[in-house]
Amino acid sequence: MTLDRSTIWPYDERGEPQEFFYQRYGHPAGVEVERALGVLDGGHALLFASGMGATTALALALLGPGASIAVGAGAYFGTARGLRTFERWGVTVVEFDQKGAPPADADVVWLEVPSNPLLEVPNFEAAAAHRGTVVVDSTVATPLHVRPLERGADYVLHSATKYLSGHDDILLGGVVCKREEDAAALRTLRGTLGIVAAPDPCWLLLRSLKTLRVRQERQTATARELARRLEEHASVRVVRYPGYSGLLSFDVADGDAARRVEVATRKIRNATSLGGVESNMESRHRWEGDRIPSGLLRLSVGLEDVEELWSDLAAALELA
Repeated sequence: MTLDRSTIWPYDERGEPQEFFYQRYGHPAGVEVERALGVLDGGHALLFASGMGATTALALALLGPGASIAVGAGAYFGTARGLRTFERWGVTVVEFDQKGAPPADADVVWLEVPSNPLLEVPNFEAAAAHRGTVVVDSTVATPLHVRPLERGADYVLHSATKYLSGHDDILLGGVVCKREEDAAALRTLRGTLGIVAAPDPCWLLLRSLKTLRVRQERQTATARELARRLEEHASVRVVRYPGYSGLLSFDVADGDAARRVEVATRKIRNATSLGGVESNMESRHRWEGDRIPSGLLRLSVGLEDVEELWSDLAAALELA
């Protein structure tokens, strides 16, 4: 589709707003990519300026004074940190082992499939049986591997910056709602607060979704093979990989060893984030502290040749 950057559109011949009239409430690229993402996840999608922007919008929609939210422990550290900003208004945030049942008194249950960077898969059955609203961050799994709305979730969250975009050139977040009325309420909130995603990244995401399946197939095949080889390496203590998508993590002896490995690779970039066509690896302890092992390295597998990636990894691991 042609990229339309308009911020305003004329009213109709009766002086009434048409489908698009002011960009804050919607624009062509946004509507088109939301439709495509909704089809992938089996719901009603809305886009925001970033993954954390989507998290914030959803929290504003679901939480009020006195509400409690249970977040899967080991999930992306920024989620719990962001949600704790609502504690000043009387919201309670607790972390729990998402492989088991959520706390009985939680109003909202926030899962991640798989968790980042510990790559644990939540207990969907226990969450679906819970009385609260269920949110699942499916950034790493993508709709190609897990469709949380079919497993009892009320909302799916994506940092579309990652695998959905796949090229490290988009900053976007998405929420996919199970019910149309929930999407309508969230859309009203988005327009009121002015937190709609801009046309340019939406247009680029439309481009990226066309290659999502082939990217995921290649990244999954490569990640499986690298995980297998890492499990056999003498310097690697633990390997975590859920069996799909392109994210894995592994532990070397300690933080010093992890730092030596991450700066020694040549083909694999020492950089943050994940999901792109080029491989990234970094030690996560500097960002997340003692909630994860000091020797943990997170590897986001790109589209490079598996032998070239393994040669790079193996050479770096000699310094562990």
